[in-house]
Amino acid sequence: MLSTKTRKLNPNLLQQAEFADEPEWLTSLRTAAWKQIDQLTLPVFDKVNYHSWPLLDFVESEEQSAKAPSDLLDATTHYHFVSVGKQTVKNDLSDELKAKGIILCDMRTAVTKHSDLLSKYLFQKAVDYKENRLTAVNAALMNGGTFLYVPENVDLAEPLNLMAVQDSRITENFVNHTLIVAGANSHFSVLQRVSTIGEKSNPAHVTVEIVAENDSYVKFSALDTLGEQTYAYYNRRGHLEANARIDWTMGVLNDGNTVADFDSDLRGAGSHTEMQTVALSTGRQVQGLDTQVTNYGRHSEGNILQRGVLLDKSTLIFNGVGKIIHGAHGAKAQQENRVLMLSPKAHGDANPILLIDENDVIAGHAASVGQINKKQLYYLMSRGLSKKVAKRLVVRGFLGVVLRDIPVAEVREQMVEMMERKLSNEQGIE
Repeated sequence: MLSTKTRKLNPNLLQQAEFADEPEWLTSLRTAAWKQIDQLTLPVFDKVNYHSWPLLDFVESEEQSAKAPSDLLDATTHYHFVSVGKQTVKNDLSDELKAKGIILCDMRTAVTKHSDLLSKYLFQKAVDYKENRLTAVNAALMNGGTFLYVPENVDLAEPLNLMAVQDSRITENFVNHTLIVAGANSHFSVLQRVSTIGEKSNPAHVTVEIVAENDSYVKFSALDTLGEQTYAYYNRRGHLEANARIDWTMGVLNDGNTVADFDSDLRGAGSHTEMQTVALSTGRQVQGLDTQVTNYGRHSEGNILQRGVLLDKSTLIFNGVGKIIHGAHGAKAQQENRVLMLSPKAHGDANPILLIDENDVIAGHAASVGQINKKQLYYLMSRGLSKKVAKRLVVRGFLGVVLRDIPVAEVREQMVEMMERKLSNEQGIE
């Protein structure tokens, strides 16, 4: 098994990833990205040495896909779109939503039926495949994903729920790409669930691009629960035009080692983003999460809130960057990074960074890494709760500031249940 830093990819992987009847523009994009892979460097995650991870340990001969298990399908009641590996197992967009011009389909369908629309946005605004080696890999080897397009002036009251399942019952490459386009003055919410079935060791590359056009508003929530044998790279990016807004709420509850880029580019005047992340690290797990907001537009505003909990011998690193470009008059950039240590053997860090190249701005940051509040613990125990239950309540309160923003009650409950399971099983909560 070769490391991410030294792995040389077989050219056969490029052809293997291509969709049937793929348009020329996408094949050319893949080829251009492929040629860049060995020239580009890996992204830097401060204080996380992930170069030995098998993130590029792709297989050149994949196993045959199996039918999705019935218990998984039974749990998809609240989801509009579900994929397992490279298979689409559910696409349940109502006729009413289709009549509004909304497009929801797998990436394989999008590249043939909606090629002209897709070519305007895919790797064109939110993600630059030339940014680093992993973005180039994603562009070249993308083999599944979802396309969601909401036309201008469409306002949706109910969230659109997407599920992407890594099929680790078999040996299969998982390079999943979701593209969400919000037309001018559209308003809607999206929930994405990413999980694993099976126990085989496969890397996972999960990319989300959100393009928010003028005056649009997207509320994006994610629940990440990839398996213990999965080495994961997440890349979620937002491109915001004038007066657009994206609110991100991400629950990073994977069981395996994870690195992630969560970024928003505030390109237009008056654009606004709220980036909220909760993470829980257990066992010997290592997670490095980078969140960055770059203010380009005048009077743009970007706020980062990251909260994490560590148990056992795990590692969790938060790197937050607020960057204001010269000319972004009146911009605002604030961030808060909090890490709660429940074990003396865990390693946590919160690194806030402000890069300011303009005078007429408001910017600030706060960071803390500490143990559980003993006064809170004492208060709860004085009311008859055991120490274990009291700790769990404190942790839930610590993370609750973000959990409450998950738009679907059933998924919010699932997130709480997963956190409870992790907390109950780990020695650090005792």
